[in-house]
Amino acid sequence: MGQLELFLIALGLAMDAFAVSLGAAAAGRARGARAAFRLSFHFGLFQFMMPVIGWFAGSLVADFIKALDHWIAFGLLCLVGGRMIAAARRPEEAPTGDPSRGWTLVLLAIATSIDALAVGISLAMLAIDIWYASLVIGLVAAALSLIGIRLGSVLHASFGRRMDYIGGTILILIGVRILVEHL
Repeated sequence: MGQLELFLIALGLAMDAFAVSLGAAAAGRARGARAAFRLSFHFGLFQFMMPVIGWFAGSLVADFIKALDHWIAFGLLCLVGGRMIAAARRPEEAPTGDPSRGWTLVLLAIATSIDALAVGISLAMLAIDIWYASLVIGLVAAALSLIGIRLGSVLHASFGRRMDYIGGTILILIGVRILVEHL
């Protein structure tokens, strides 16, 4: 596998993290440098770790993971997206639930990186050096998350709380897309 193919795989895997970062920042929930760091670091870290886990798991759990990964990602993204939309229906309150903290961050990081687990299994079958490939995948995810946060912050400044609906809807649509692609 060449450098270009690896970069394109990393780019494809990072799109969910980009969209989630964009939605979180656009909804005004991921504010400041600390939130940007936490989101991009954890999305990059999970995108790095999942292929490694998949590579080591190999074919032992491939069928089990393949049968459930899309349902898990769908459920987690719908849960977080639904919470964002519910919060948007209470416009008198300030945005709550910083997605760059606690269990929300962990759930989002898992949901956006489950497909990287399957890629890790595929890389094991191709005898690809998992450490280098995972490093590229993680760095691309972290960089795109930062870009998504920056773009989302600009959208929040322009559209305010209406972005809660859009951000929540984006998360749910990503979950639906993942589910539809795997059914």
